[in-house]
Amino acid sequence: MLKHLYIKNFTLIDTLDIELHPGFSVMTGETGAGKSIILGAIGLLLGQRADSKSIMQGAEKCTIEAHFDLSRYDMESFFNENDIEYDAEDCIIRRELTAAGKSRAFINDTPVQLSMLKELGERLVDVHSQHQNLLLNKQDFQLNVVDIIANDAKELAQYRQTYADYQAVTKTLEALREDIERNRQNADFLQFQYNELSAANLKDGEQEELEQQSDTMTHAEDIKSALYTADNALQAEGTGIVESLRTAISALKGISHVFPQTNELTERMDSTFIELKDIAQEIGGQLEKVDFDPAELDAVNNRLDRLYDLQKKYHANSIDELISQRDELKKKLCNIENIDEALAEMQQKVDELKARCEKEAQSLTKLRTKAAKQIEQEMQQRLIPLGMPNVRFQISMNQEALGKNGQDKASFLFSANASTPLQPVSQVASGGEIARVMLSLKAMISGAVKLPTIIFDEIDTGVSGKIAEKMAEIMQEMGAHERQVISITHLPQIAALGTTHYRVSKEETKQGTTSHMTELSPDERITEIAQMLSGSDVSEAAIQNAKQLLRL
Repeated sequence: MLKHLYIKNFTLIDTLDIELHPGFSVMTGETGAGKSIILGAIGLLLGQRADSKSIMQGAEKCTIEAHFDLSRYDMESFFNENDIEYDAEDCIIRRELTAAGKSRAFINDTPVQLSMLKELGERLVDVHSQHQNLLLNKQDFQLNVVDIIANDAKELAQYRQTYADYQAVTKTLEALREDIERNRQNADFLQFQYNELSAANLKDGEQEELEQQSDTMTHAEDIKSALYTADNALQAEGTGIVESLRTAISALKGISHVFPQTNELTERMDSTFIELKDIAQEIGGQLEKVDFDPAELDAVNNRLDRLYDLQKKYHANSIDELISQRDELKKKLCNIENIDEALAEMQQKVDELKARCEKEAQSLTKLRTKAAKQIEQEMQQRLIPLGMPNVRFQISMNQEALGKNGQDKASFLFSANASTPLQPVSQVASGGEIARVMLSLKAMISGAVKLPTIIFDEIDTGVSGKIAEKMAEIMQEMGAHERQVISITHLPQIAALGTTHYRVSKEETKQGTTSHMTELSPDERITEIAQMLSGSDVSEAAIQNAKQLLRL
């Protein structure tokens, strides 16, 4: 539950630092005093989007901080999963806004994303404002109420997973069918492309080898001339380097016995001679191989032209890419041939998942149908004491196509009079009747979902007198079961039944208008309720009436 609220520099609130208590509390004050501002601050703590205009004029930063006691609500798993320190008796949520437009959020002094703050906030506080009555128009809200009472969260989560799998496989099947249709329409063209690439007898590395052959054959005369010149320089009779080196070696060996200093030179020349002789033989061999054949060159160039044309036609940069395209075409053609089998296999998966969805949806329907009867009975019991003795409340459960929530469509039907036919509650209920319906729903839901704090913002719209007192008793009952209920009200009948009473007021200062929230003492409470009964001029009769309402 919310046990402490601190607000600094938020709109008209300079500083608000107040303790809150368990049970049923009420908040009163004139219109425009700042009650909605306090709710707005709490909304920011619950993850609502921030606006730098909310910062008090002249301030650089706004801070909103709340302390919660979570010791009775089993929320430790949330903190462990998000790696946040857990303190069951003092969970601190803080939101900071700057005039520059920056916003920061903290849970127990750990910086968190706004989405995480919102996730925790939804488990801590439920703020029911007048616009929430519009939820009665929405099918999702009505089905959600049934699901809460049915306690089917586990079954619903399982169904949603199965339904997600079913949707994914269905999309895959549709994509496969579209792909097949496209391929079938292009089957002849695909076959032509495959035949063309297959007939080309493509081989890895062929293009590089052919390009080298073409280059060699094109320059055959230059190559042969250069090889001949080199061969002649090395091996020409009488003038060749090899023969001259042999002569030099022989001369030095002839004087080695009288001039041993030449021995090392002779050895070096011997090594050079062997190398040069080997080079000369290699050049001679290459010279014999080089030949120019115009027909062979044409054949090589024609093959290269064919390869280049195919690459250009198929937007490929290499033979490897052409081979990959050829193999992919073969795969597509095989798929077309074997498509019936693939389609049948995928369709079987779709059918199996659809059957599972329908089975799990039927289980949900059974749970919901049972819960709907329970809701009808309980709502009848709750609404009759609220001034509707002939009320009828019924939930119409209809089947529709499979969706994310199953096959059920829930519709709340309502009639306040015996002679009026049942119709959708949002279409026939008055403002006061809708307020009573929503309060009854909230009271019922709060018994199934342990929300620590529930705030009602003028839930009493359109009611007065005894009915208001009965509504207060419902909120009082809600606050007695390990919950904290806070009602913002303009009705003295409701204000009188609160265990704790807070007043919101505004004050004109030199710095401007500021709002304040204070906890009233017993005497202050009498005066406040008397003013709610009679206005600013409090009469003795109003004082006595206030005491009667307070049961003093």
